[in-house]
Amino acid sequence: MNGHGKSDRSIVPKKPSNKGRGAPRPVETVEGRGLAKGSSAQQNRSRTQRRTDLHHALDRVREVAKQDRKLRFTALWHHIYNVDRLREAYFGLKRDSAAGVDGETWRHYGEHLEDNLRALAEKLKSGAYRAKPVRRVFIPKPDGRQRPIGVPVLEDKIAQRSTVEVLNAVYEVDFLGFSYGFRPGRSQHNALDAITVGIERKKVNWVLDADIRGFFDAIDHGWLVKFIEHRIADQRVVRHVKKWLNAGVLEDGKRTQSTEGTPQGGSASPLLANVFLHYVFDLWAHQWRKREARGDVIIVRFADDIRVGFQWHEDAKRFLVAAQARFLRFKLELHPEKTHLIEFGRYAAERREKRGAGKPETFNFLGLTHICGQRRSGGFKVLRRTESKRMRSKLREVKAELWRRLHHPVPETGRWLASVIRGHCHYYGVPGNSYALNNLRYQILRRWHWTLGRRSQKSRLTWERMQRLVRRWIPSVRICHPYPAQRLIVGPKAGAP
Repeated sequence: MNGHGKSDRSIVPKKPSNKGRGAPRPVETVEGRGLAKGSSAQQNRSRTQRRTDLHHALDRVREVAKQDRKLRFTALWHHIYNVDRLREAYFGLKRDSAAGVDGETWRHYGEHLEDNLRALAEKLKSGAYRAKPVRRVFIPKPDGRQRPIGVPVLEDKIAQRSTVEVLNAVYEVDFLGFSYGFRPGRSQHNALDAITVGIERKKVNWVLDADIRGFFDAIDHGWLVKFIEHRIADQRVVRHVKKWLNAGVLEDGKRTQSTEGTPQGGSASPLLANVFLHYVFDLWAHQWRKREARGDVIIVRFADDIRVGFQWHEDAKRFLVAAQARFLRFKLELHPEKTHLIEFGRYAAERREKRGAGKPETFNFLGLTHICGQRRSGGFKVLRRTESKRMRSKLREVKAELWRRLHHPVPETGRWLASVIRGHCHYYGVPGNSYALNNLRYQILRRWHWTLGRRSQKSRLTWERMQRLVRRWIPSVRICHPYPAQRLIVGPKAGAP
């Protein structure tokens, strides 16, 4: 690569794809805030042209990365501090997300957007940019525990998002097909489809449900920087990443720093986690599958959530022992109480019945419980149900919010409940999960009925009137997703397990 980020070899850039662009395209602009004067049509054309130019620049990086998988990029920095890319990063952020330690909000920053972005670009270009500590907050997990989340300041979010878009052009070429977490054009449902189709179509009799203990808090900074330098030789980019890693966390007014961990919440954290696990687990597991396994092996990873299916029990046991040693080498540990090897697959029920071991065990993955089941025709299929602890957690949230809205207008609460049910169906509405969806809807209606009955001591809400409210405001549940085999196109681009 020369000083302008272009390869010495002759490369014809491909037509840019509509998928996998990193930062999503903005859906709206900040009206009257820091935008150039002129007609809206001219502004839209200008922004469209800039966006096209940005994508073409990364297309060349992506093409070079694809042609030479061992090439180290020496000139990427100018892509990151580009004002147009920073602007796209700004518009890609959530408008109402929490502010960092400096209190700066998205809307306030946008009041002088162009001046602020030019100042940020100049700080990045000159090396004067300094990452600020992230503000630590805690959000409840479905099991009742608290998950720590880091909230970076707004300019750190912009710089991180710009950097992630550039680095994705390199790493999306390298990442393997069974890695799904936080990647452009991939989602939880792609991973769910892959594990289901893999179990049903391959000879899978055992499933390893692996959990890495405190993964995001245990990533070793030294190893992470070494992994980044496998592909990135531009030390300005590497120093940029180090600034985020060394920024520390601000909690209860105290700033703490560590040589381990990447706070969840920033745009860079998912990419850095994927880079770390790509070298620690993905490449190693792929080679182990090709060289050591005697039978079929399928692998699906979503961030630090790993599921591996095996044909033979001996392969599964050897893989588990080797994986534990592999993770320990890089200062990670498989959680001994949350890592399970279970008998699962088309013959699991028959074999366990012969041994008197009862029904096959189940495993959870991305909020759905996977169960050995049968088709109506008698063939094997993987049944998927909403995970029970996710259901209980959602009902607790709804009950608390209904009580808070006790005296709000009924139409307002009805619209809110409708959005809750639609949102739940949008994620959990997979084929075969209708019973769990209808059960959640029924339990929500019971709680709403109970709450409405406490609005007044003088009259009781009859069930007939309640039914009228339900018909007016509460939608029926529906299946939103196709069958896994319909959506999953087996191949490296689609993510073969």
